[in-house]
This record gives sequence, C-alpha cells and structure tokens, in this order.
Amino acid sequence: MRISRLLTPLAAAILVAGCATSDPYGGQTQRSSTGVGTGIGAAVGAAAGALSGGSATSRRDRALIGAAVGAAAGAGVGAYMDRQENQLRESLQGSRIEIDRRGDDIVLNMPSSVTFGFDSSDLTSDARSALNEVANVVSQYTDTRINIAGHTDSTGDASYNQRLSERRAQAVGSYLSQNGVSSSRLNTVGYGANQPVASNNTDQGRAQNRRVEITLTPTGNGQG
Repeated sequence: MRISRLLTPLAAAILVAGCATSDPYGGQTQRSSTGVGTGIGAAVGAAAGALSGGSATSRRDRALIGAAVGAAAGAGVGAYMDRQENQLRESLQGSRIEIDRRGDDIVLNMPSSVTFGFDSSDLTSDARSALNEVANVVSQYTDTRINIAGHTDSTGDASYNQRLSERRAQAVGSYLSQNGVSSSRLNTVGYGANQPVASNNTDQGRAQNRRVEITLTPTGNGQG
C-alpha cells in the first residue's frame, strides 16, 4: 500500500487534533479534548478502513469513510466529557476539590482536609456538600463509569491503612448512591499507602497522600 493514499484522511485527523480553544475558567489557550478525540478517532478509522479495502481506490475510499466515522465517534465522547467537566468546575468552585482532565477521563481529587477527620471514615459536612454537587452532575451523564479510590499516607500499620482506605472509598460511594447515582455505575477500591503522590517524609506530603480520587470514565456513545 502506498503511504500517499492515506495522507488525506490522516492529515485531516492531525489538523483537527491540533485545534485549540480558550479555557473559560483560566483564560488560557488549551488543546480541545473534543478536537483530540476527533483526531484520534479519524486516524484510527482511516487506518482500519484502509486495511479493509481491496484495490488501491477501494482502500482510499474506505479510509476516508473510516476517518469520518471515527472522527464523529471521537468528537462525541470528547464533547460529552467536556460538558460534564465544565458543569463540575462550575458546581465545585470554592470546594477545594481539584479537577484534573486526563484524556477522556475526569479525576476529582478530594483531599483529607475536605473529606474526613483524622483516622475516620465519616464524611465531613464539607465533603457531603461537595458530593451533593458531584451527584447532581454525574446523575445527568449516565454513560459515565465512576471509580472511587481511597488512599492513605504510610504512617502506622499497612494493613490498617488498607482497611481505612477501603472504608473511605466505600463511604464516598455510599453517599453518591444515596443521592441518586446508580450503584451499578460505582466501583470502590482502597489502595492504602501504595500509590503516594508526594513524599511521606513530610507533613505536607503525607497530607497530599491522604485523599479520595473519583475518576469519571466514558463508557457509552457519549450522547447522554
């Protein structure tokens, strides 16, 4: 197969992926997640279409069709998660919940200062208030899977920290379920001190490691 026969769909994919938008919250220019999804979908669709054709002309035509279909699918998921992210950012302003976009995933980092008291798995009033907002938003986006991970620092017994991280993740999951989020969409897991994001040798680092992360992942067609 000559490489030139794939240039048109792949070039289009790359151009779309390079589109940038203005961040409505920080005012900075950033790459659009929708554009990236479109470009990746187009590239994958073009490659798959090219491989399925017979003659050179057929391969080219199938590549173009595959690029269009793949771009539409990628854009749909990206736009779906963009809308969800924007609503969460608006709803959680001032809550101290950190929102991190990782590809099509949205990660909500709930630090220990917001979620739980020392050595406790009872949600604070600030945590319940923030989770009310989270539940309200994610209930509108039923094609999203919700993974809740509990983390601790390394202080104390490892097996105790593991159980504590599990109880904290379950507390968050139970609260979301009680506030309208289907339990079939929820998965809870505890990692103890096994996934630190900072050094456990300082108070500040240990505080960063004591957290609950809620990861929102698209599972359907992104049309919800």
